[in-house]
Amino acid sequence: MDIHAIVRGSEQFKKDKYKKYQHKFAALAQEGQSPKILFIGCCDSRVLPNMITNTGPGDLFVMRNIGNFVPPYKPDEEFHATAAAIEYAVSVLEVEDIIVCGHSQCGAIESLYKTEKLENPALVHVKKWLELGMDAKNFVTRHLPEDVSKTDKLNVTEKVSAIIQLDNLLTYPMVKERVEEGKLFLNAWHYDIASGEIAYYDSHSQEFVALNA
Repeated sequence: MDIHAIVRGSEQFKKDKYKKYQHKFAALAQEGQSPKILFIGCCDSRVLPNMITNTGPGDLFVMRNIGNFVPPYKPDEEFHATAAAIEYAVSVLEVEDIIVCGHSQCGAIESLYKTEKLENPALVHVKKWLELGMDAKNFVTRHLPEDVSKTDKLNVTEKVSAIIQLDNLLTYPMVKERVEEGKLFLNAWHYDIASGEIAYYDSHSQEFVALNA
């Protein structure tokens, strides 16, 4: 797909899908947004938050980055896109749930095990960003046997990383406060691209369980 296809697609959207949600768009334009869920997902083009959750306009506040990582809270005056989205979602929109959704075949997770790819000086920001996945890699390296298959290792790392991002979320004062008040709930998901299945982390069983279970 190229830019010309995107232009044609936008025209088709106006003719078809926009008409389907026309009244909802009008209400959203007049009243503003009030989503109850912050969805933190990966930039991967195969993972579409609204599509995999079958949600519509105004339902999700979506923040996407490479690896669906959450940097720990750092109160300085630098540019922090992910932190800004979290602050706005929690303090202004007052969302009730945050979902961190990892996925299968995640390039960010795989890159943690292929450091030679990051020696390209053009990837200076990518290399720094991927440091946020190292805790997951180190945990998996310590706990999985050396002869585990590459597929299984990456799958486990994707899931462990999603859980670790929840810990990082709790370093944000406004997140921690609302969680402790019972007004905000944190969720770790894992989406399988090939099957379309979503699993969530059950803190009681300490396992990922099918979402529709």
